[in-house]
Amino acid sequence: MCTVTFVPTKKGCILTSNRDETTLRGRAIEPNEYIGNNKKLVYPRDPKANGTWIVHDYLNCAILLNGAEEKHHHRDDYRKSRGLILLDIFDSEDVIKEWDAIDLDNIEPFTVVLFYQQELFQLRWNETEKTKIKLSTEENNIWSSSTLYSKEIREHRQQMFKNHLENSNYTADEILNFHQFKDEEDSNNTIVIKRDEHLKTVSITQFNIENNKIKLNYIDLYE
Repeated sequence: MCTVTFVPTKKGCILTSNRDETTLRGRAIEPNEYIGNNKKLVYPRDPKANGTWIVHDYLNCAILLNGAEEKHHHRDDYRKSRGLILLDIFDSEDVIKEWDAIDLDNIEPFTVVLFYQQELFQLRWNETEKTKIKLSTEENNIWSSSTLYSKEIREHRQQMFKNHLENSNYTADEILNFHQFKDEEDSNNTIVIKRDEHLKTVSITQFNIENNKIKLNYIDLYE
């Protein structure tokens, strides 16, 4: 839930997400179709809280990152998992209206990258305020979780991504290569991280959206 990229293509766009998590949380259940209250949803399920960090409904998709603008102080008494909040928002008749209406009091800060009805949004909760920003679908973008990466590291990753795309054909494989194999000497802050015995990149998910259809590629890196 920690590195997300968006790249427009001639036929649609590509969204790719690296999940950086402690392996003590357990291996996620691979993506399956679930019947929600309003639609069919496809997502991998977190075994601890039964929520998720990515979800799609065959037309739209959303990706969750932990944290908002800057690193916050974690508490142990939040009332609900952010992965369940993501499902609450996405499994609605109108995701944007649900975001505007949902009560996030006592929910830990998070960011959602939402591709909805062919538009791109950044939805963010910083523990006191909800924000909604509509972004260009014609521009590349990268997000890194503020809970794991300092402002300087996030800016460095933006430059890494920009440099990678300068030599890329903007294909799904090229972007996946960045997420899976882009490496530097500092394994704490490279794209596929390994900070200690347990905190690692445990999976990579890619949504390849062409002609209003979503193709999902899920790579389990859990060891």
